[in-house]
Amino acid sequence: MYNANNNASSSNSNRVNVPEARAALDNMKYEIASELGINLKQGYNGDLPSRQAGYIGGYMVKRMIEQQERQMSGK
Repeated sequence: MYNANNNASSSNSNRVNVPEARAALDNMKYEIASELGINLKQGYNGDLPSRQAGYIGGYMVKRMIEQQERQMSGK
């Protein structure tokens, strides 16, 4: 039987797999929002347009991939 909880695209996609990384991810989110000129408030940001939220998330993924590639290459 199919278990939706094991699906990578399950409805709870913003959980942190490594809880110790939560603060670093939050810091990265605010740093990237600032770099993009997006006013991100502490707490609820439900009034933020989807496009802006997507930009922030996309740049977070891009930066995490770059960091992992550097780590894997030994740089």
